[in-house]
Amino acid sequence: MYAEHLLMRSWWVLALRGLAAVAFGVITLVLPGVTVLSLLTVFAVYALLGGGASVVGAFSNRKHGGDWWALLLLGICGLAVGILTIIYPLLTTFALIVMIGVNALISGVFDIVLAIRLRKAIQGEWLLVLNAIISIVFGILILAFPAAGTFALVWMIGVYALLTGILLLSLAWRAYKLKKDGAFGSGAGRSAA
Repeated sequence: MYAEHLLMRSWWVLALRGLAAVAFGVITLVLPGVTVLSLLTVFAVYALLGGGASVVGAFSNRKHGGDWWALLLLGICGLAVGILTIIYPLLTTFALIVMIGVNALISGVFDIVLAIRLRKAIQGEWLLVLNAIISIVFGILILAFPAAGTFALVWMIGVYALLTGILLLSLAWRAYKLKKDGAFGSGAGRSAA
């Protein structure tokens, strides 16, 4: 009962979230390059903050433990990656896409090996082989066309934002209608949902 009341009072919050998600989705689909740059910026900030925190933590604990240097190296690595991401954003994007492609290739090869080893123990090992083939083809395509991989990822993010935004707007509209119709507390809200 409290949740229904909260939902109907806060319909506008759902509507704002939905509008923001739809706007983000549309911008992402129309200007995918901006989205890639934004993701890289967030990653650079994350790497810099994480690296900085590790460096500070290392120096703070250097008198209390002999392994403080490992934390220092981790921090320096984080700072270096953050700085390199800012200076060479395309290199960072390319490296991420290459890692995704290599991971898909390696996973596919190991799935084939696993399917061969398990062929007498399980039925339907062909599903594992099919999964492996799809993974290998995906990896090859990503490595052959890394720019397409970047934009495919951005498109998936855009479509996700657009769909969730539409769903939130639909929910906000339903909550608004329930509030406007005075359905709270009468049980009409449940039957309408």
